[in-house]
Amino acid sequence: MSAEHHHQHRDVTGGWLRPAVFGAMDGLVSNFALIAGVAGGQASPEVVLLAGLAGLAAGAFSMAVGEYVSVASQSELAEAEIEVERLELARHPDTEQRELAQVFIDRGVDAELAAEVARQLSRDPEEALEVHAREELGVTPGELPSPLLAAVSSFLSFALGAALPVLPYLFGTGALWPAMVVAGVGLFGVGALASRVTARPWWFGGLRQLAFGAAAAGITYAVGALIGVSGV
Repeated sequence: MSAEHHHQHRDVTGGWLRPAVFGAMDGLVSNFALIAGVAGGQASPEVVLLAGLAGLAAGAFSMAVGEYVSVASQSELAEAEIEVERLELARHPDTEQRELAQVFIDRGVDAELAAEVARQLSRDPEEALEVHAREELGVTPGELPSPLLAAVSSFLSFALGAALPVLPYLFGTGALWPAMVVAGVGLFGVGALASRVTARPWWFGGLRQLAFGAAAAGITYAVGALIGVSGV
């Protein structure tokens, strides 16, 4: 008798890791670029620090509000459609049962077996609703994402990323290069971590994110320097 063979897949949805990593990445890139732009305009370290803290607060709150509204709207729409399905199951149970059987037939199940499976699933209204919601709407009743959790997660992850390039200024550094070093390490680390939800090697993800962040900071630094020199 051969031993059972089991294999595992990575979480292709990203789970909690994806929004956390990309929230931190967004905060790091945007605030590092902001600090570089202000520093490029020959602003004092105090002004650069103020800009960095303002960018952290504004960005984190913006991300949280946007995520809350987005997830709440999506959940409310899903709940409304689930209620429509619930009413249809109550008013037209035979029609809904035939629709469910057709779903299985379309997936290659024999018509007779599909009809029997649909009949058995339809005996429990809540089970039938869950199956219909998954098949027709792609959601599971009772497992919709939490807007509050999404908002808090986005706020914290963005704030964490945005705080990294500010840290050297908080400790009294008056030059941009320490912030560049901290941000560079952070960019590489976040990019490497992001590779866990992709098929890329960790070093590729790290270098790619470092390159993107450096490009964003370089452009904003040049803009800041140009404006500072022109006296606008």
